[in-house]
Formats: sequence, C-alpha cells, structure tokens
Amino acid sequence: PSPHGAASPAPRPRRGGRGRAAGERRGGERIDLGSEWLKVAAVHLAPGRAPIAVAINEMSKRKSPALAALADGNRLAGEEAAGITARHPAKVFSRMRDLLAKPFPYARALADSLFLPYDLVQDARGAAAVRADDGQVYTVEEIVAMVLHYASGIADAHVGLPVRDAVVAVPPYFGQAERRALTQAAQLAGFNVLALVNEHAGAALQYGIDKDFSNESRHVIFYDMGSGSTYAALVYYSSYSAKEFGKTVSVNQFQVKDVRWNSKLGGLEMEMRLVNYFADQFNKQLGNGDDIRQSPKAMAKLKKQVKRTKEILSANTAAPISVESLYNDIDFRSTITREKFEELCADLWEQALTPIKDVLTHSGMKIGDIYAVELIGGATRVPKLQSKLQEFLGRSELDKHLDADEAIVLGASLHAANLSDGIKLNRKLGMIDGSTYGFVFEIDGPDYVKDESTDQVLVPRMKKMPIKLFRSIRHTKDFDVSLSYDKASELPPGVSSHKFAEYAISGLTETSEKYGSRNLSAPIKANLHFSLSRSGIISLDRAEAVIEITEWVEVPKKNVTLETNTTDETLSAESGTTDSKENSSSGSDADNSSTTNDESNVQDTITEKVLKKRTFRVPLKVTEKTAGPASTLSKELYSEAKSRLDVLNKKDAERRRTAELKNNLESYIYSMKEKLEESTDMLAVSTEQERESFTAKLSEVQDWLYMDGEEAQANEFQERLDQLKAMGDPILFRMSELKARPAACGSARLYLTELQKIVKNWDTSKPWLPKKRVDEVVSEADKLKTWLEEKEALQKR
Repeated sequence: PSPHGAASPAPRPRRGGRGRAAGERRGGERIDLGSEWLKVAAVHLAPGRAPIAVAINEMSKRKSPALAALADGNRLAGEEAAGITARHPAKVFSRMRDLLAKPFPYARALADSLFLPYDLVQDARGAAAVRADDGQVYTVEEIVAMVLHYASGIADAHVGLPVRDAVVAVPPYFGQAERRALTQAAQLAGFNVLALVNEHAGAALQYGIDKDFSNESRHVIFYDMGSGSTYAALVYYSSYSAKEFGKTVSVNQFQVKDVRWNSKLGGLEMEMRLVNYFADQFNKQLGNGDDIRQSPKAMAKLKKQVKRTKEILSANTAAPISVESLYNDIDFRSTITREKFEELCADLWEQALTPIKDVLTHSGMKIGDIYAVELIGGATRVPKLQSKLQEFLGRSELDKHLDADEAIVLGASLHAANLSDGIKLNRKLGMIDGSTYGFVFEIDGPDYVKDESTDQVLVPRMKKMPIKLFRSIRHTKDFDVSLSYDKASELPPGVSSHKFAEYAISGLTETSEKYGSRNLSAPIKANLHFSLSRSGIISLDRAEAVIEITEWVEVPKKNVTLETNTTDETLSAESGTTDSKENSSSGSDADNSSTTNDESNVQDTITEKVLKKRTFRVPLKVTEKTAGPASTLSKELYSEAKSRLDVLNKKDAERRRTAELKNNLESYIYSMKEKLEESTDMLAVSTEQERESFTAKLSEVQDWLYMDGEEAQANEFQERLDQLKAMGDPILFRMSELKARPAACGSARLYLTELQKIVKNWDTSKPWLPKKRVDEVVSEADKLKTWLEEKEALQKR
C-alpha cells in the first residue's frame, strides 16, 4: 500500500509553493495539548536552524502549563496563569481539554474530584461552561482557544513570523464530539487545522523515522501514561517496494493495529491519592473538625507541593513536603516513603497493565511476538509502574528510546511537515492510522423499511484513515440519518449515548413526486456520501436522489435510408421522420430549396422508437440537526465567541505593549543615571547645566513611574520616554562620536600618508597624468590635513 503520511528529520522547501506571499517563510505549529501540560514544536525552514524543534516559552521552558485564567478583566495563560493559581485558584481554568463536549454533570463530577474550584455552569447545549469573576460565561471551546492562542504566541516567537497552520495531537479515546470541538477551538484561536493526529501515531512516527525495516518487520507497543490517562498502542513496522525516478526503492511504513486505554488513570490520580493522604494528616493536626478540602486556596497550595513530592519519590525512597501558611496561617510539614506511596496507589498498578493486556488479547499476539515496549508520558517514570511492567513483560529492561515528554509533539511535527504546502521530505515513512471507534448509521423516516442488504456498519474499528464511504438507501420520502458508535465499541469518557450526530435529508419527497409517474426501471433511491477525515472525524458530506427510468426514444434505424425524388416538405409530412439536412453539398448554388416545388434527390435517415434507460441524479439538502453537548457551536454562538476572543486579544496586545514600554522607560532611566554617575565620557561631552537638568528630569519621571505611573497607559510611557530621549540622546550621540573619532581620524591620517606616497611616484609611474590634475589631488589632500588638524585642536580644548 502507498503511504498517506510521510516524514523526514530534514524537510526542505519545494519549488513553487502554492498561494504563498512573496518572501513568506514556510512553517507550522504542532501542539501536544495534554490534560496538564502543553508542548509546542515548529517546522521552520531557516538557515542555521533545526527545521523541526520544540519551541520554548517565555520562561525558557520546553513545556507549559495548559492553563488559562480570567482575573480582574485580564486574560492570562500558561506560566502567567500558573503564577496566580495559589492566590486565585477559582480564576484559573485547568483540565479544559478533558471537558470539551462533555455533559455538565460529568464535568461537575470531574472538577469536584480534582478539587477544581472554578465556577462551572451549564450552557444551552447542556455542555459545561465556565463563569469568570466578572459574570461573563465562556464555553469550554473558548477557554481551550485561549490556551491554543498562548501556544500560537510561543510558536510565533520561535519562528519570528505568525504561524497559522497547525497539527494538534489528541488522545486515542477522543470521540467525535471532542474532535469536532477541539477543531472549532483551534479555529477560534486563529489556526488552520491541517489535521488532528492521534498521540500514539505521533510517537510511532518519531520512533520509526530513523530506522530501516526493509530487512525486518517488527511489532512495537507504545505505552503512554500521562497526567490524565493511559493507553497502549500496537504498531506494525514493515516496508514495501515502490518506483522512484525509474528505480525500485524500499519505503518504510507502519500501521496501527490496535489501541486500548484507561481514560481515567494517570499521574494525576496518583497525586490525588497523596493530596487526600496529606489533607487527612493536616486535618488531624488541626483537631478542630475543619476540613481543608473546603478551602480552594489551601488545596491549590497542597496540590502544588504534592506534585514536587511525587517527583522526588521517583528518585528517592522518601520525600518531604512543606507548605507555609497552608490554612489559617498554620504551616504543614510531613514526609512520606515510597513504600507508603505505593501502598496508597495499590489498586492502580494492576489497572495500569490492563491496556497492554487488552491490546495483546484483541490482537491475538503474545508477549514474545513484541519487539519492544516503548515508554512515553511523564508518569512512566514512577518506579513501581516500571517494575510492574517489567514483571508482566518478563523483561529486565524497558525500552526508553524516545523522549517521554516530547516524542508525541515531535512526531506530530513530522506528520505536519508532510501535510504542509511547500515542504519536500527527504526520508519517507508511510503512516497508516485507523479510527479508534467503529461507526454505524441508522435511517428514520416515514414508511421506511430497513433493507437487510444494506450494511449499517460504516466504519469498523481501526479502519484506515482517511477514506470515502458510500451507502445507498431505497426510499421515496424525506428521512433522517443518525451516526452512532458501534455497540461493540467503548464509549468516549463522559458519553452515555451511542448516537453522536444526526442529519435531516430533504428534497427526496418532492423528487419522488416529480418522477414517480414516469416509467421507473428501478425503485427510487438516495445515495449517501460519507467521509472519514485524517483527523478521525466522520461526516455526511452530501446526498443525492437517483432515479432510473425507461422511456421510448426515437433513434436512427440502423442501415436503413430512404432515397426518392420529392420535396423536403412532403417527406417530413408524410414519413414522420426528422427533418433532413438541407442540400449542403450544393455549395454556393444552395438556396431555400425546401420552400419550393423543385424536385431534388433526397436521402433521409429513418428513425424508430426504442426503450432506453435514463438516470437522473438530483442533489438533496443535508441539514445537520445534532443537539446536546455533542453539538458544535452554532454560527451565532461561534461569532459571539470569536468577538469576545478578539476583544481579549486586543486587550492582551495592549497590555503587552504597555508592559514593554514601561520596561523600556524604566531601563532608560536606570541606564542614564548610571552613565551620569560613572561615565567619564559623558562628563567630557556635556556641560554641568545639561547634566543637572537631565538628572532632575530623570528623577521626576522615575517618581511618576512608581506612583501615578503604575496604572498609566502605553502612550503615557512612550510620551515620557520621548521627553527623556530628547534630552539624553544628543549627549549619547556626542559620546558615540567621542569614542569613534580617534579611529576615524587615524584612518584619515593613514589614507593621507598612503596617498602622499602614491602621488610622489606618479611622475615616473604615470607620466601621462596632467600636471594640473595631480596638483589638484595634492591640494585637496593638504586641505583635508589642515581641516583635520584644526578640528582635533578644537576637540582638545
């Protein structure tokens, strides 16, 4: 099979990219949006830089908190949002990815279990939404868009240009509603979504890109335990032969055979066991019946420290925890051993093995058939989990060839490089991923009788993506089509109904009435055209009515002609055949002979009536009528959300500009005060009066900056900076002149010396030069020397 995905560690630009602005550099953004963390990689073709690299955030970190916050009218994201979590936990929104397209009751239960204090409300769809401190309600799609907008800023800073093409990695258990919602959130953030890529496919790409499978195929299991979930994916690596430039070459490829998961088990569940353990300890320490679980600030502080404690336990047999002023100004200090931690999570270790066991069971494979079990995800660093995996797999060492945190986002970048316009891939790796859910369709309409010959299963589980699908329905009236998860498939987290989409098909009744009286050769039917995209999203793209009729049609009778001496008019009237052509062979002598009684030799074709089949295809109207939490934002809601985000984007831009100008003003004041106090050059090029006036102005603006200027706008900072520069820049210019002057004067003297030597030899070396012109050169050189000596003398005063 030919691959539909390919990747290379060294992509290069294609010639003649389509639709690119002149000078625009090609690139794109790849986002691994996890439950807790966000990683961004960029594909950027620029000299001297790696074409694919993980982009660092404003704190020079390679991963960022997947957080957004709305506080006092300002929007914060990533590191900034994390910075206010302990002080304002109710204003910081976390785990938003996991709340996409979720019913409100499920979202509420999840938030409560994780002690998330933000204000969750139910929107008109029945899905979860959040209410900010100013009372404004935002959909989960909007909050996720804020996080993705932050990711966009990281990519833009890395590339140096706006990046708008994006590939987003998603967990395999994401269902249709989640995938649609995430795509819409990315669009709200301003992205052109090239594709959603399953996390396990991204990791498989990263694993296979630098390997050769032409001599050996292999099965590899990718085991990923992240913050919020765990999955195991079985991937088969092989190669196939293909023609390239007339030569037979071997091309590597992989196919995802199966993937199984536990959407609730991850590192966060382990942390919550520790949180509750230490909360009980502190409550006992208080001894007054209070429960710190009821204090959002206390729980935010405790969860932050617990995360550090768990990380320490991965490398040590015991770890401390210390939280100052945890509750009512009471400090909390304790320790925990690794043994106790493992005891608290005792039931989780067996659960962690279930995805691997399920993959092996459903694929019919044994542990000995597996070439490697690659570990990815931050929670796989927990020693007890590794020992349980080693015990189950019967291996003393586990495979850790990939970066546990970055394998997915780098693999997604390789996939994106293949999809991006204008990028050619040096090394190919075919990618065959499949749908992690099976889908069926059902018809509901007046007098509809289910046709047992029609396969109701649209997409079997693990069916290759992308693919076009077609189904034909015998019916004559308008009807509804619903799409559902296969009953054999596990439902996505928080979803209770198998049905996830519904469409109304109209126009069939009208079409049937129009053609029903004709001589039908087959029952009227409706053709439904579906597609399963590379993002794993299935949709009904179009529908058409197909009508086949049989009718009498006049056609020329084969090998029969009529030759006679008569007029055209008489032939037409008496024979009933089609009109013959006029005397076309008569050239310029032709006239309106058909209207005269002049006789001519006429040869006509005789026609006959025969039965012929004709097929009419009439487009039908397809209207999506999906309702409830699974539905995407309507056009009206989307427009409202986009307007709110645009306002926040402008406000953010102004806030950044204000902060930048304030910083510029502050830096200028400190820099100039230091120069006034310590620079001898500044003393040399300025008068005492200039320095006193400038110093006074600097102090005046500095006082304003730390008093009235705290709430000033950007233009006010710029105005005062311009005032200071009007006084300071002339002095700085003279300082630069003072420093540059000796070298410039030295270059002038050297030039004059060399010129004098050259001119002195012109009498012999260039006797043809006119004496007048030589004298002019000498004269100009003397003038320059005199001017230089005069200016240097003035500068020494």
